[in-house]
Parts: sequence; structure tokens; C-alpha cells
Amino acid sequence: MENADSFEKPDPEPPPPDPFEKTLGLLEFDRIRSRAAGCARSGEAAALLLKEPPLRDPVQVEALKVLTGELAARIGSGDEEPRGSFPAAAPILAKLAVEGTGLTLEEACALGIFIESAEDLRRWILKVSAGNSADCALSPLEREAAAFPDCSAAAREIFRVVDRGGRLRDLPEFKEIQRRLQSLSRELENAVSRYTSGEETRRMLQSGLPSQRDGRVVLALKANYRGRIKGIVHEVSATGQTLFVEPEEAVEKNNELLIEKRRLDAEILRVLREMTAALARRREGLGELHRRVIALELLRAKARYSYETRGRFAVSMDAASMDAASMNADGEMTLKGARHPLLGAGAVPIDFAMKVRAVIITGPNTGGKTAALKTAGLFALMNQWGLALPAEEAALPVFDGIYADIGDEQSLSQSLSTFSAHMTNIAAIAGKATARSLVLLDELGSGTGPEEGSAIAMAVLDHFIERGVRLIATTHHGILKNYGYTRKEVENASVEFDGRTLSPTYRIVMGVPGESRALDIAGRNGLAPSIIAAARSYLEEERSDVSALIRGLKQKHRELDAAAAEQKNEETRLRVERRRADLKELRLRQKELDLKSAGIGSLQRLLSESRKTLENLVREVKEGELSREKTLKVKDFLRELAGSAAAEGEALEAESRALSEERQRLEAEYGAFVNGETAAGEDFRGRSGKDLVIEPGAEVLAGTFRRRGRVIRLDRKSRPSPKESPAVRYWIVELGSLKMRFPETELVPVRVSHETKPLIAAADLAEAPQALFEISLRGMRLEEALKTLERQIDAAALAGLHAFSVIHGKGDGILQRGVHEYLKTQSMVADYYFSRPELGGFGRTEVVLR
Repeated sequence: MENADSFEKPDPEPPPPDPFEKTLGLLEFDRIRSRAAGCARSGEAAALLLKEPPLRDPVQVEALKVLTGELAARIGSGDEEPRGSFPAAAPILAKLAVEGTGLTLEEACALGIFIESAEDLRRWILKVSAGNSADCALSPLEREAAAFPDCSAAAREIFRVVDRGGRLRDLPEFKEIQRRLQSLSRELENAVSRYTSGEETRRMLQSGLPSQRDGRVVLALKANYRGRIKGIVHEVSATGQTLFVEPEEAVEKNNELLIEKRRLDAEILRVLREMTAALARRREGLGELHRRVIALELLRAKARYSYETRGRFAVSMDAASMDAASMNADGEMTLKGARHPLLGAGAVPIDFAMKVRAVIITGPNTGGKTAALKTAGLFALMNQWGLALPAEEAALPVFDGIYADIGDEQSLSQSLSTFSAHMTNIAAIAGKATARSLVLLDELGSGTGPEEGSAIAMAVLDHFIERGVRLIATTHHGILKNYGYTRKEVENASVEFDGRTLSPTYRIVMGVPGESRALDIAGRNGLAPSIIAAARSYLEEERSDVSALIRGLKQKHRELDAAAAEQKNEETRLRVERRRADLKELRLRQKELDLKSAGIGSLQRLLSESRKTLENLVREVKEGELSREKTLKVKDFLRELAGSAAAEGEALEAESRALSEERQRLEAEYGAFVNGETAAGEDFRGRSGKDLVIEPGAEVLAGTFRRRGRVIRLDRKSRPSPKESPAVRYWIVELGSLKMRFPETELVPVRVSHETKPLIAAADLAEAPQALFEISLRGMRLEEALKTLERQIDAAALAGLHAFSVIHGKGDGILQRGVHEYLKTQSMVADYYFSRPELGGFGRTEVVLR
């Protein structure tokens, strides 16, 4: 019996692959890295890019994108980017660490070019900030460049010895040896030329030119003249017809020439070793420069790729706070107009918004489910690698792991079926995924019976949802569509399918599951119509009403969207109507107040005139036989009339205050009023409010017409008129070149905008025109009359005078027509008409302002 130890032990099973590394291959992230590496100007940086993994720390990812974004902007700014390449410097720096070693001419030249290219890169980055010495004035990218150590002395040392072509320079140390070599070469040439130029000896030679063997000058002597030229035979040709002979006269010269060449080589080696020793003393600075340059070259390659793909950087955190707590880890995962970067110009942009922890995408084959899955995963990897994304908008969390199970990985050698391969992958992912991970599962539950496959799929979804994992899954199982409706953490989605053309649109519809449309696609791909008809008959006998439910849900979604849009439009319409009604009511009340003000004014004028008339009557009566008792009665009558007017004035003031409060309420709700309308496009709530007070220097909107002005001071000296309330404070307000007096109830404070620069202009300090109840234009030329009328309209508007009369006479009708034509063009004029005959008729016009 054979010894058991004689059997070969089976090889240990290899460890299972890391699901994250496997995902990089499934999502073809290596191709993205390869494209970015092609943008590198350094072979070392390109090699590192091919191996560099995506970052998983949110703060590091954001800092990386800030640097890459700034560098991409610099590339696209038009500043000429340095085009020089960076030779591989790592092996050269490693050689400097070996004591006594010497760099070759090529190695020294490569290191010098690396240093000069690094300086060009540093100057290009710091070009914008030239002159800013304060570190706080530099951007993150500029701080990286400013941190380059100064290695210019090392470059000068290198290029003192070699030129930029890698050739040795003519140094003073070599001059004496080179002169000796030139002299020996001439002497040797003269010694040999006696054989090549002499008629007798030249016919013995195969060639008239000397040759070299082992660094020594020899003659090609014909074999039949052997012995005719004394010397050392160094070689015989393959045919035996030629002997390569070193003449006796040249032996010593060749020896001396060889010795001098060895001296020159030794001197060159000494110079190179001294240069290497000088560079070795700067090895620490050179190593730091190499590390920083390669790190910046990694960024420049990513920035160049981002610029060439015209991408946008994804929003992944609150850049203002720069801490992990503010990251978009729990926020939405949103892609708008996202184009798969590996599909080229044929990529169809997709929109995808993930507001919950899990999304189940359903729909027909070839509809774009897997492409959407790969696009989301690849964008997440690119974002964490510091690249801009080919999308219109993107908001992505930073994941601690991105895991995918995509495609058919059945293996005959490992006895793995399609289903087993999926389960193996999902088991590995389940052991790694956390609440900050993204999991992508393609065709979940496929490869086995529908019932068991659906049950396993729902159990897998439960597992990942309970752990808070972000999950995007695609499936054809109808029961999973219902699962998406029964779980609040899950949202259904579908890829849209055009039923008329039987082709996918590649548009993702969130909130609605999709139909497989397998029969339509099978017919479109050439399956016989009889087979399709038979399949439909089988389907109609045993199918559930899931498809009908889905169609109903889609219709409901469309109806709800239409209803929501209609409701929004109705709300907007009602708000506009309410605004119009409020403004109409306000204008009516304003008009009523104006009429009452006019009535009270007339009453006060009548009272004043009556007082004078009665006082004259009393004086006249006193001269007659009127008794004192009758005089007192007249005075009592006057006091009662004055009291009535005062009471009417107080009521008018109270109504004015109420109207002002109503105006302020509407202004706070709709915006500031200009001539009874809200100022277009102006948010009054952003300019005024209860936190503002009326004080000297404050900006206010004054009067009925809400003209903007500045408060000068409180009017403490002047007393209120009989129609003004003594309880209300009055302010002096500057309106342009005018200073007017307003009650506090007619002033609305506004915020002063600091965004616009102050405008300095000459001010007209001439006395402002006074508003008159009646102006006369008779005797004036038309131009002078119109200027007078213009000043009257402006003064009346500022003073709040709503109506006045213009006397222009009849005459030839020139003034009459000119005045009416002018009034027709004025926006402040509401109406104008001829006066009544008893007041002047066609020679006088009544003007009513708005």
C-alpha cells in the first residue's frame, strides 16, 4: 500500500476577490483610469494613475475635487500650459542614495530636465497670484505649487557638466588631456599616412584608409605581402586575403593614445562622481520635489481629462464647513443629463433621482436598465477619484464602498451556474456593505425559478434596507414591483418604451414600474408571428393583471401630474385676482379719501371766509344798536362751526391712518405701490419691514405716490394744521431738490442697498415751483406756456394736488390746442376738459391728475 504522504496535496483555494476591486472591473473603471493616464505628461504619474483607487473619505474627496477643479479651470483659462514632459526620476533618486555611485550623462540630463519642468509648472500655477506674498492669499492649488522646494542649484550643477542634449560639456578639467589626444592623433595619422600615400606601399593595401581594431589604428594589408610591413597582426579576414597589421611606428603612438583616453575617461568619471555627490547632498529636497511634482501631475492628468470631457463636478458636501458631518452622505443621489463616458457620442443622457434608500428599475430588455445601473456606479467611482462628470447636474454622496453584481459569470471550471455566480457575488457584497455603501444588483433573482428567485430577491432587499445600504436593482420579476409599493424605503422606476416604434427611449421614469414587453421585442427581432400569437394566448390564460395595474398606475400618475399643475395654476390665478381686488379696494378708498379731503378743504376755506365776514359784520353791528347778547350768539355759532370742521378733520385723519395701515399691509404682501400698482419685479418684503424705524437719514417712501426720499429731521416747531392730528408726528423729508412735510403715517422705511455705487451729480438747488389751484398762460408763447404747465404738473404731483385749472384764453386757439395736445401725452394726467361756461368755458381747461 502506498504511503499517504506520497499523494500530492491539493492546492489551497485562493482567497475570494475583494468585491470592491471586482466592481472596478465590472464598471470598466480601468478604462477611465487609462484615458486619464493618457493625459499625463509623466510616465511615473501615468503608471500611478493606472493603479490609484477611488478615495472613500468625504473630506479627502472634496479636497481632491477642489484641486482638480481649480487646475481644470486654469487649463481652460487660456494661459499657455507648460508642454514639457517629466522624465522618470525615481530610479535616479534611488541611485543617489548609494554612496560612491556616479550618474551617467543620460541620467544627469534627465534629472536636470525634471527639475526645470517642475519650475515651469510652478511658475504657470503661480502666474495669477504673482506679487501676493501672503500665504492666505493663495488658493489650495497655488499653495501646493508654492510648497515646491527650490532645486535650481541642483539643475545648475547638472547643466554645468552636461548640456540639455545629454552630451558632456568642454570643461576646463578636460582641456589638457584633449589637447594631448589631438596631438597624438595627428602624430599617429602622420605615421600611418606614410604607408597610405607612398606609391610602393599603397599597392600592398586593400584600402587606402586606415582602420581600427580594439581601439588601435591598423592597416588592411594584402595577404600576399605579409612581412613586407613590419608590425603586429591584430586580425585576419574571414577569407584570409586581408591581414590587419599595426605598423611598428604606430604601436607606441597607439599605446600613448589609449593611455590618454583612459585618463580622459577617469577624469570624466571623477567629474560625474563629484556632481553626483553634490546632488546626493540635496537628495532630500530633490525627493520632496519629486513627490510633490508627481502628486500635482496626477491632478493635472485628471484635470485635463475633466476639461476635455466638458464635465461638471458633483456636489457631495457643504463646502462651507468642510467636515464629515455636513457631507451629502444621506442626501439625494441625483443625475441630470448624465452620459456614460465610455459610449462616446452615441450615449443617451439619462436623468436619475434617488430620494430613498433603494430603487428597483424594471422594464423591457435592451431598454437601458443595465446602462443606467453602470452609469450611476461609474459616476460614483469617478466622483471619488476626483473627476468631473459628463452631466448637466450631479449630486452624489461619498460612499465607503461601491459594490456591483452585473452580468453572467457562470464558470464550468468552478461548477458555477448563473444563479450560483450571482449568489456568490451577493454573499460577498452582503459581508462588506455598510450604511455608507452603494450596491448595484443587475437582474436580481434571475437564473432560477420565478417564485424562489423572487423570494430570495425580496430577502436580499430586506437585508440591505435594514442595514441602511443604498441600493439600485434591476429585475423582471413582477412581484418585486409590488414590493416597491409596499415599502416606504423603496421606490419603483422604469425605463420608458415607445409602444408605437417598439423601441426604448432610454428615459428613466421614477415612481412607476415598467413592463417587460418581451413579446413585442421578440416579434421585432424576427420571431415568427404564429409563435408570438401562441405565446399571447398562453399569457392571456394564466397572466395576472399586473400589466393592467401598471398601465393604470401610469395613467393615474399622468392625471395626478395634470391635476397638480392645474391646481398650481388655479392658486396663481386666485392670488392674482385677490391682489387685483385688494388694489381696487385700496384705490377706491384712496379716491374717497381724496374727495373727502377736498370737501374738508373747501369747508375750511368757507369757515375761514365766513369767520372774516362775520367778524366784519360784528364790527359793523357794534357800531349800530346790536346788543352784547346777540354778539355772543354769533360767536357761539362760529365756535360750533369750527368744532364741526375740526371733528370732520379728525375723522378724516383717522380714516387716512387706517388707509395707510391697509396700504402697508398690502405692500408687505404684494410689494411696494407706485401710483396704485405694485412695482414690477420688486419684493417689498425684502426692502422694508417692522425692524426698520423712521429716523433722520433713513430712506423712506413718502406720500400717496410713494416717492423715494430721505428723512431730514422731525418737525418739532411747526404745528399741525386744523385737519392734522396733533398725536401724529410730522417729518421733514428731502425728495430730490424739494423738502416737504409728511405725517409719519405716510412714510414707509426702506432698506438701503449697498450693492450700487453712489452716483455723484450736480444738484439743482433752485427753489421748487409751488403748486397752484389755477395757472394763467395768457400772453405766453406756446413753448413758454408748455414749460409752465410742465412745472405745474410736477409741483401738483409732489404736493398731492389732484386737480387744477389752466387759463389759456380763446384767441386763435393756438394755446388751447397746444395745451390739450400736451396733456394728451402726459401719463400723470387722468383727464382734462373745458370748464363750465360760467367759469370760462373754452378759454379754461380743468386738469385731473392720477
